[in-house]
Amino acid sequence: MSILISILITFLVVILVLWLVQQLPLDGRIKQIVQAVVIIIGIISLLRYLAVF
Repeated sequence: MSILISILITFLVVILVLWLVQQLPLDGRIKQIVQAVVIIIGIISLLRYLAVF
């Protein structure tokens, strides 16, 4: 059950950070790069919880 909670918290944090990046007054290209980095970190974190790494 704790794995499920950890996955849910990670997912919510990724969504929150993506939303915050959208609110920042940055250039479009920089926003895309930051969003890609956040998504990659989120996927790696989720894979770690699923014991892939």
